[in-house]
Amino acid sequence: MECVQQQLSICLCSKVQVVQISPNRIQSVRAASSATADSQLTEKYCLELVRSRDYDGFVSSLLLPEEARRSSLALRAFNVELAQVKDSVSQKTIGLMRMQFWKTAIEDIYRDDPPNQPVTAELWRAVRQHYLTKRWLLRIITEREKDLDDRAYRNLQELEAYSENTQSSLLYLLLESLGLKNVHADHAASHIGKAQGIVTCLRATPYHSSRRKVYLPMDICMLHGASQEDFIRGSREQNVRDVVYDIASQAHVHLQHARSFSSNVPATATPAFLQTVVVEDYLQRVRRADFDVFSPSLQNKNPLLPFQLYLRSWKKTY
Repeated sequence: MECVQQQLSICLCSKVQVVQISPNRIQSVRAASSATADSQLTEKYCLELVRSRDYDGFVSSLLLPEEARRSSLALRAFNVELAQVKDSVSQKTIGLMRMQFWKTAIEDIYRDDPPNQPVTAELWRAVRQHYLTKRWLLRIITEREKDLDDRAYRNLQELEAYSENTQSSLLYLLLESLGLKNVHADHAASHIGKAQGIVTCLRATPYHSSRRKVYLPMDICMLHGASQEDFIRGSREQNVRDVVYDIASQAHVHLQHARSFSSNVPATATPAFLQTVVVEDYLQRVRRADFDVFSPSLQNKNPLLPFQLYLRSWKKTY
């Protein structure tokens, strides 16, 4: 009986302690719970955005080390948001307004005052965790903003510059998310980003042509006597294939150059370069299609790509 009373006494004391929790403490717990819930929602938003709009980048992000995975998805979601501005606005002025929102948002993020928006919230978290360089984020926005002019690249060098300022900048940020700052890794990232940008331009050609838009470098089109109308019609003539061959060859050169000094690149950098699998896959398939960019075989996704990405990440090579 005495033992039971002691237990009841302990239980009552516990209840009294619960009752005496201060209102401030309760509010603090609720705020922490709310912050956790919000964090989970913003993370899920970015994950779903990348999965639906950049599936290759989504799979690549999942294969990164855990400490960099969430930040990678935030960066790729940021890239998706910017990339879809051009196709989602009817007037350049509206596009410029959206780009200005992102410029202001980046400045606010670095002042620890991010806008109440899922991608900016996740970016703020990534910036705080990895001390990401603001210059790379702003450079991506500035280059995407210039691209709103909606014209073809004048030459291959212009396409390479665009790719450097967008895709390569994203890779520099991914390297920082992995805690790596290395000149050889940056050099590889520069060439891989250029290869990726060139391939992205080729992959999007059928889609853009269906909307009567052609962005392929004009100097190479003129060299082979291929007009914009040829691409809009979906021509599969040899001169159109020659244009694709020249552009694809330049992407291959950048990929090979990046790999030529892989022995100097730290193994910890290779997870950031998994996109080389995607680039290489397209270059092989367009070669098998005899550089017919409109070939139906190029419109189908490679079902083995996720496995190939996993295998490359396991090998720690690019």
